Amino acid sequence: MHNWLLPDAIDDVLPAEAAELEALRRRLLDHFAGRGYRLVRPPLIEHLESLLTGSGRDLELLTFKTVDPQSGRLVGIRADITPQVARIDAHLLNEAGATRLCYAGSVVRAVAEGPGATREVVQVGAELFGVPGTEGDREVIELLASSLATAGLRGLHLDLGHMGVYRALASGAGVTDSGEDGALYEALRTKDAPTVRALTQHLPAAWRSAFEALPQLYGPADEVLREARTRLPDVASIANALDALAALADAAAPLVEALHADLADLRGYHYHNGAIFSVFIEGEPNAIAKGGRYDGIGKAFGRSRPATGFTLDLRQLVDLLARDNGSGIRDDF
Repeated sequence: MHNWLLPDAIDDVLPAEAAELEALRRRLLDHFAGRGYRLVRPPLIEHLESLLTGSGRDLELLTFKTVDPQSGRLVGIRADITPQVARIDAHLLNEAGATRLCYAGSVVRAVAEGPGATREVVQVGAELFGVPGTEGDREVIELLASSLATAGLRGLHLDLGHMGVYRALASGAGVTDSGEDGALYEALRTKDAPTVRALTQHLPAAWRSAFEALPQLYGPADEVLREARTRLPDVASIANALDALAALADAAAPLVEALHADLADLRGYHYHNGAIFSVFIEGEPNAIAKGGRYDGIGKAFGRSRPATGFTLDLRQLVDLLARDNGSGIRDDF
């Protein structure tokens, strides 16, 4: 084996792409700054217990772990910057009122997220702390849409979901495997309707029907939310989640080409606990942006706060722009 070969799913960025990455990074960070989001630069490595605090098992599986030769303590190479920014807000800044932060940097993952994907992702994002509920979610979605327009992308398809719907059903039905390791959670996450049916057959009819409905509650937002109000139990927590999604849908509709809701979208369950969203574009099978609400993650660092935000994969955006094949990329960028 040649000693200059790189590890699997790790590659060099050559001059042309590197220049495009840097230009887009600057453009996005300037856009964030113009809207009051201040730049932070968390470290690439942290003590493992700090790095994974509040982030759950999903992120732990993606995190490289090693021993710090100076302290002998276990450290991790970050696989996601969002929890680090939450630590900065809660522990270091400790500001009153709203705090708006942004970042750009590499994250390294122990496992690639899909075939052909790199394990070193250049992550760019923005996080809003101290603004609860729909008000904060609306601001972040509007910033996301304007950021993608600034990058040169159009024809956005926005998918909305809400972690509160599944959690309310699991709590109300007394489901004991409602966490991220649970079989029912995994079946819903993959929209495996036969397995959902088998795992809920012992539940009372109303709760069983509700769980079976979740994988089907996907499509145009207005239709899905209207159907959800008739098929899901009439409990306050579910009604509140649906009301929040309806308000977000109204705010986001003028910003995107297509707007959908997916009430069985459980990705990001490791720290998201409210409204979540993904953006897609024609010709790209993977989401080009992901985000959502993660209230309270800073509690472990001494301050529980409302929090929401989004992340972008800078290399994915540059690749989309480079294709320039009429599938949603502006030709005047």
